[in-house]
Amino acid sequence: MSFVESLESVVREVEDHVASSGWDQPIRLFALVETATLLKSNPDLTLDTSLTLTSVEQELEELDDFEEFLGTLAWPQDVVGAVVVLERIVLPTTAESELPEGQEDEVVQAAMNHPDALDVRIVSAVLRSGENLNAVRQRTHDTADAVAVAPDIVVSLNDQLLATFAE
Repeated sequence: MSFVESLESVVREVEDHVASSGWDQPIRLFALVETATLLKSNPDLTLDTSLTLTSVEQELEELDDFEEFLGTLAWPQDVVGAVVVLERIVLPTTAESELPEGQEDEVVQAAMNHPDALDVRIVSAVLRSGENLNAVRQRTHDTADAVAVAPDIVVSLNDQLLATFAE
């Protein structure tokens, strides 16, 4: 099984893992490493060898500015991809004109209180080679079978995560 073929399994596994801890979580970051490489350096690990990739959660301190943090992130060569999981409030584009202008806190509060607001958990996974896959779970449809999985759902986040692999 190739890295790309393993990506969907890893994305679903990471999303399930994060979902098992409920909602209102901080941003979570995972490195993707070849399973064979991990087993070679850590033979006592019990890993699913049917997958060519294994996710390894990275410990993060509380982040004030996630985009700024991504701009400082670099991975060692044995990391072949990365996954970030975050929660956001999304609104239909028609609701944007209804939000107040001003302080970010006021805009966020208005978005949270908007009748069309949706809480979502977003998973962005990218491989060093450029492939990506996203997963989205809505709080109102909080079941594993209702998770949307496809490439290029969250293009800007995918691009920011991919930039962490730039030479």
